[in-house]
Amino acid sequence: MNRIRLYWSLQVLGWSSFALINLFFVSLDRGLSPVQVGAFTSLSAFYLISTHFFRNIVKKYGWLNLSFNRLLVNTLLALTVLSVLNMISQIIINLIFDTLDPEVDFRPLVISVNIFVSFLFYSLWSMLYFLFHFLDNYNQSLKYQAMINEIQLNHLKSQLNPHFIFNALNSVRALVDEDPKKAKLAITQLSNILRFSLMMDKKRTIDFENEINTVKDYLNLESIRFEERLTVRYDIEPAAFDFKVPPMMLQTIVENAIKHGISNRLKGGVIEVKCYEGITDDLVIQVKNSGQLKPNAFNKKRDGEGHGVSNTIQRLKLIYGNRASFRIYNEGGDFVITEIKIPKQSLTLG
Repeated sequence: MNRIRLYWSLQVLGWSSFALINLFFVSLDRGLSPVQVGAFTSLSAFYLISTHFFRNIVKKYGWLNLSFNRLLVNTLLALTVLSVLNMISQIIINLIFDTLDPEVDFRPLVISVNIFVSFLFYSLWSMLYFLFHFLDNYNQSLKYQAMINEIQLNHLKSQLNPHFIFNALNSVRALVDEDPKKAKLAITQLSNILRFSLMMDKKRTIDFENEINTVKDYLNLESIRFEERLTVRYDIEPAAFDFKVPPMMLQTIVENAIKHGISNRLKGGVIEVKCYEGITDDLVIQVKNSGQLKPNAFNKKRDGEGHGVSNTIQRLKLIYGNRASFRIYNEGGDFVITEIKIPKQSLTLG
């Protein structure tokens, strides 16, 4: 059962039970009448609608990302407002069903009791709602920690595999006599990539600037190996540096473009990295490379092929839920584009 269906099932079941329990106790006292059934059903419907409205406020304004103290204050204020509105709704329902007794229902004590009882019901609903999300968030964190170990191994095995290191060292060795200064820079870049990859499991996301610097180090090394066969272009908007991204994600996509695109072409090709803020305030990352995407190219995994794409999709799902997207497609007959969209905030459950 998906989350939306589960939410509505619990909403309907919970508030229907509220109405049935009240009707049960009323029937024990003086029996049931259609008016009482209608009144308690209407009150239950108001509880359902008002709690759903409260849920939308929580999701829209990102309350689950607030500190505990701020969340507590916001929730208490919201529940107080909802309780007052609930009391007003009870008066309106009594008017509709002609059960209002002004001498009793408008007494300050009765009004205070109705507000207090409504506050208790809303508090119970809120406690269950937040508890569910915090437990779910904890479960997602455990899944992420379990997955990150496998992802790291896959990166060390396939993204930063011995073939890449071997090729990079060969490129550096060729430069030692020809251009010692450039060879020294290449060694530094290789060291940066290796150090960065070994540290990737310590953080869920990192600054975009750190990630793009690693990508540039990697492409500089590949430019030494491919020489004039590789042309690299960057189109990075300043707004991209306000985002955080999963470590090694962009580097993985770029390496995938080199491995499946450029290296398979005798004349080489182009790698273009484009990053900008989309119209929905998310980070759009596009890696464009020369080549063509073959059907089912990543469904057949031989000798570790396909780990880069599958790992990227899994990590996006774990960190951002359904708010991030990944797609890879052909552009015309000469290029392949890999596109990732990432929201500014990490996982928000709701």
